[in-house]
Amino acid sequence: MFETVWIGLGANIGNREATIREAIALLEANPSIEMGQVSTLIETKAISVIPQPDFLNGVLSLKTLLTPQELLTATQDIETKLGRTQKGTYDPRTIDLDILFYGDQIICQEDLIIPHPMLHERDFVLIPMNELAPDLVHPVLQEPMHTLYHRVVWGVY
Repeated sequence: MFETVWIGLGANIGNREATIREAIALLEANPSIEMGQVSTLIETKAISVIPQPDFLNGVLSLKTLLTPQELLTATQDIETKLGRTQKGTYDPRTIDLDILFYGDQIICQEDLIIPHPMLHERDFVLIPMNELAPDLVHPVLQEPMHTLYHRVVWGVY
């Protein structure tokens, strides 16, 4: 059965938009993935103690037959193919593909936490999520994206 998944996109090294578009094309080429919507890409400041270029960020939706672990492997393979050499939290990167939501599943494994544990604090995730799916409810927080967006982006509670 197909599961709806939301993936965060980010890049701050090289031709950011071209790399993000290539990552999307590689996801779409997977026979177990049916591409959905892609948000507007937005420029954001890097959250890091290391000086680095600004990010281009967005989100996309897809439907997949892959399990969460299989999807994680697929996204990591794409990151490697597009030049990502390490997965550090605050490092510059050619591409970052984060599984934000996998249906309404809650997964807590050593190498995979879904929903993404910090998405509700990040404007660079909430702005594009609010664009595409304002009524999507976070399965842990039990709040829709538009509420989380207004809280983080506008400080409205």
